[in-house]
Amino acid sequence: MTAVPLPYRVTANRPESTGARTLELRPAGEALPPFAPGQFAMLYAFGAGEIPVSVAGLDDGALTHTVRGVGAASRALCAVRPGTHVGVRGPFGTGWDLPAAAGHDLLVVAGGIGLAPLRPLVRAALAAPGGHGRLNVLIGARTPEDLLYQEELPGWGRPYCGVTVDRAGPGWSGDVGVVTMLLDRAVFTPPATTAFVCGPEVMIRATARELLHRGVPAHRIRVSLERNMHCATGHCGHCQLGPLLLCRDGPVVGYDRAEPLLAVREL
Repeated sequence: MTAVPLPYRVTANRPESTGARTLELRPAGEALPPFAPGQFAMLYAFGAGEIPVSVAGLDDGALTHTVRGVGAASRALCAVRPGTHVGVRGPFGTGWDLPAAAGHDLLVVAGGIGLAPLRPLVRAALAAPGGHGRLNVLIGARTPEDLLYQEELPGWGRPYCGVTVDRAGPGWSGDVGVVTMLLDRAVFTPPATTAFVCGPEVMIRATARELLHRGVPAHRIRVSLERNMHCATGHCGHCQLGPLLLCRDGPVVGYDRAEPLLAVREL
């Protein structure tokens, strides 16, 4: 981990969904230490600022990040051209810890841009199928146009990959509704399942409640939480959630720790 941004060259910038771009970055010189699925980097767009962005891919020395342009820094990152450079700090935070789920069924539940930090986990699980039980991937998005990684999704169903949207558009013949409606089609044994959940907090709470009701242990429900991360080193307090500093103690935590914190509106 480094507190000083290192220069990374943009080798690709492609449209991913409405308002989102996927960037591939490679070190221009010194490389950062290896990232784990679920961790995040601080990406610096020169002249615009720095923001935390989850790692969406770890392939052959490259870092992949999917960014939605909603502020000055994120819009600047979405506009970077291949061949130019951005600053990168990291790795920061806790990861999904796939090895701790050895022998368990895996249940991946994503909402919106929350699929990005789950993508490396899914790819790692697919690359080592003997290390766990059944893999189910459940994905929710606002519209079909907001779905990420659409070309990859057909290869993720072992045994099941389901997609639902809040609002269907012309030509959409798939499911419409909340992502928890897909749980009835997933194939898993709740007491021997580890779930990985990322998305809006309302979706995280609803999914976790349903999984608890079905018998998945709270500590086996791993959730990724977001707050306004600023320094990424646990010093400024911007990302505090109760006793947790999410840039240091998170973003991935067990729901046994997250549940009481997410239930308090003031936090």
